[in-house]
Amino acid sequence: MRKIAVAIAVLGTSMLGALYAAPAQAQATRTWVSGVGDDVNPCSRTAPCKTFAGAISKTANGGEIDCLDPGGFGTLTINKSITIDCRYNSNGGVLHSGTNGINVSAGPGDRVVLIGLEFDGAGVTLGNTGLQVNSALEVIVYDCLFRFEAQPAVNVTNSVANSRVVLKKVSIANTNNGGVNVQGSGGVANTVVLIDTLLENTGPYSVQVNGGVNVVALVNVTTSSPLSILNGGNVASFGPSNVIAGAVNPTSTTLWK
Repeated sequence: MRKIAVAIAVLGTSMLGALYAAPAQAQATRTWVSGVGDDVNPCSRTAPCKTFAGAISKTANGGEIDCLDPGGFGTLTINKSITIDCRYNSNGGVLHSGTNGINVSAGPGDRVVLIGLEFDGAGVTLGNTGLQVNSALEVIVYDCLFRFEAQPAVNVTNSVANSRVVLKKVSIANTNNGGVNVQGSGGVANTVVLIDTLLENTGPYSVQVNGGVNVVALVNVTTSSPLSILNGGNVASFGPSNVIAGAVNPTSTTLWK
């Protein structure tokens, strides 16, 4: 009987240890960030994190990070399927001086959704690229603003074949070296779709497609800089797409100050 009791005690101790260890490894399907949060928090609604980088490590693959209030939530590298949604309660600030804002380096089957973010390069000679897409099956960018970027605001050099990036209701303004650049990586085909998008004062080009396997589709896109097609890249228009020499609206530049 004593041996049985000892065995039960040992088993109970090991199970108790496992129970205590489990919460530290668990990831939530939804986490939260706040301008007054702290990355030591569990990123819950009542104890939010401070940055996107702090929250993503506590968010499960395929989960969602939401913003509770306005704030600057820092730069981020995304390596899995994730949704970041700041459209209602926040400006979703991504200030990035001397570095990229968000790098997407996810898996070949991963889907990334970014909603309601403001990318600010801190000056056309300081910030690099707002959104750098290195790898993912699909990246959806909705209702986001890019401004003051030293490099293309959105740079798509995706290494995943037959990938897709969709920009809808996106505004890009006052960049130094282009609005959206699409060139893939290693000769793989990339498709980028722009819908209801404004590109103003984006330097030498608004949208550039480089390489015959890459396709850009424009649906109701207005730009103040020309399109650029290199090495046989393809551009399709499925709606009004206006490329004009002057500013889209001279008074609209006040929005980007």
